[in-house]
Amino acid sequence: MRLTESDRDSALSVSLDSAPEAGPSHSPGSSNGHNGVAAKSNGFSLPHKNGASNGTTNGGVDGLASERHRPPPVARVSLPGSTLYDDSYVDREEFVRLVIQSLRDVGYIESAATLEAESGYIMETPEVAEFRRCILDASWTSAETALMRLGVTQGEGLWEARFLIAKQKYLEYLEAGKTTAALAVLRNEIAPLNPELDHLHALSSLMMCSDPADLRSQVAWDGAGGTSRRRLLMDLQRYIPSSVMIPQRRFATLLEQARSYQQSRCLYHNVPLRNQSYSLYADHLCDRNAFPRVTTAVLSVHDDEVWNLEWSHSGRYLATASKDRTAIIWRVEFDKDPRFRAYSPEFMLSDHEYPVGCVSWSLDDTILLTASENRITLWNSRSGVRIRTLEQHTDVVTALAWLPDGSGFISGGLDRKIILWDADGKLRDTWNRTPIRVTDLQVSPDFTRLVAVGMYDAPSIPPGPGVTQDGGGMGGVAAGGASAGRVSETRIIIYDLATKQPESMIRLEGELTSVKISQDSQYALINRASENGPPAEIQLLDLSSEQVVRKYTGHSQSKHVIRSCFGGVEGNFVLSGSEDGNVYIWHRDTGALLEVLAGHGEGSVNSVAWNPVNERMFASCSDDKTVRIWEAPPPDALGASSRATAAVETEARERASEHEADIGKGKGRRDAGPSTSAGVIASGGGTGAGSSLSPDVASGYGIGSTTALF
Repeated sequence: MRLTESDRDSALSVSLDSAPEAGPSHSPGSSNGHNGVAAKSNGFSLPHKNGASNGTTNGGVDGLASERHRPPPVARVSLPGSTLYDDSYVDREEFVRLVIQSLRDVGYIESAATLEAESGYIMETPEVAEFRRCILDASWTSAETALMRLGVTQGEGLWEARFLIAKQKYLEYLEAGKTTAALAVLRNEIAPLNPELDHLHALSSLMMCSDPADLRSQVAWDGAGGTSRRRLLMDLQRYIPSSVMIPQRRFATLLEQARSYQQSRCLYHNVPLRNQSYSLYADHLCDRNAFPRVTTAVLSVHDDEVWNLEWSHSGRYLATASKDRTAIIWRVEFDKDPRFRAYSPEFMLSDHEYPVGCVSWSLDDTILLTASENRITLWNSRSGVRIRTLEQHTDVVTALAWLPDGSGFISGGLDRKIILWDADGKLRDTWNRTPIRVTDLQVSPDFTRLVAVGMYDAPSIPPGPGVTQDGGGMGGVAAGGASAGRVSETRIIIYDLATKQPESMIRLEGELTSVKISQDSQYALINRASENGPPAEIQLLDLSSEQVVRKYTGHSQSKHVIRSCFGGVEGNFVLSGSEDGNVYIWHRDTGALLEVLAGHGEGSVNSVAWNPVNERMFASCSDDKTVRIWEAPPPDALGASSRATAAVETEARERASEHEADIGKGKGRRDAGPSTSAGVIASGGGTGAGSSLSPDVASGYGIGSTTALF
């Protein structure tokens, strides 16, 4: 969009003493939509050859002095071609217009006007400036008339734009108490546009609002004196060609998109938003040395395999569940150097007759749930006292999940039951019997879905001639003696949380042992074990499209329940234990294997959990009876850490594309038929309360002993 000669002169008519504020012009006389650009004005006159003054009462010295400080006219520069550079695909006019807009946005009005004159391009036409003024000044009739001149054509776009303007007018009349005028707008302008009947009824019901505050509250609108008109302008911009009316702060939007892309390609990006500082001079890249990949503490109180763990929402407590029939609440001191940080066991929750498989914190961290066989126990996490025990399940409870609002929790088990409880442990609802033996479940953070994974038994097709029936397919179920005439499959069921009805059921190969849902409620992370056939995988399922969009491989899982998780400040990473005793970390978006962390002893690493507050800390638990805390290496330990982990990383990466036949030691999965508690230690009932460990006892267990990889 080029300047005419008269426009170029007027673009220079900006006075330093009277430069208006940056932003869109509200002056109807503006010739090109820029603040400080007067309509049809000569601006600064060209210097007179005879030195006569311009705008002064006498010539001579005063006039000459004035002209010495007057800027010379800006010559227009004509460049060949239409792109920014010879080898560029960027249109020069678009680029320059965005620069002009950016200069005006930050307040460089003179510079913007100079660039317009020199380049011959203007940011926007007088019609655009007039349209903006009409919206901001509530000149609704003129605004509607201007729509057609700005390229909004007949059809749905024009209809929607006119509806938005009429709705704003209607609300402003109601706010001002002009109900008669508002009713006229509703009848004569909104109704003829044929909006949805429900929407029309909702607008008409606003007539009953008792006062302006009630009106603004009901429609989430801040009124004529707020930002509603500017928001309307932004909404209307969707219907106007962007070449005519440039979207607000377009250059900043492009830079933000570039930053987001660089961040998505940064494999180790793990910087909280509050700490992010980006330079335009170089691409964004996070340092691997700031990534948690060394052990800073080994917690060794449990005297049998540790199966599960979960951080409190405050990040200051860690709950662990063990085969030794106990759960432990650990306190973490964040105010110390990681090399000397204290980890103390607050309570040992020992009132379990069977091994503990699940732990889950309430939203306020005051209650800890534990699951042992078919029993759920509520514990006061501040005192370690047992609150109550729930026994509605008839088989092993495999999953506990608090509702996002903290009003209750959901449990699932191998008995095909999904039960909803209130926060005090009172039964609220029992879902219809599920078609799967639930091995894990999660509630989406947006409170809309429940995702459950497990084993599905279905009638089989009678075997044909020469075909033998193996009694049930998956090894875990076959071991439990699947009934004749049925086959077992693994399924994911996505439930509507409000109706408790299944939205979909997805069949996957292999056995599914865990599920985690991303913070944006868009993805589910699912562990898939494989005893025979393809290697084990962790799969990223898009809950909207119900498609697996990413697979993570390299770890080994064939016999054991392994629970993975998302990690990092924005869930950028996928973490998992493995039957080879290592912890594996992948980049979520690319699937790249980033780290293979050694340290645990013999047996499977069963569960991992990222600290929700400290973005550079996570924990893992293993069959070796220990819990390990992982953090970024201290600066003085970087070299030793790299040497210590190089060998195991090389070996694991070579195995990433192969099937790992070797299996770890420790527990096997317990999803093979109804539980009979056979082989499970059943002695010892505890005291009904968690026992607080004294420092002397704690030291005897080796609490807080540090085994760092440096």
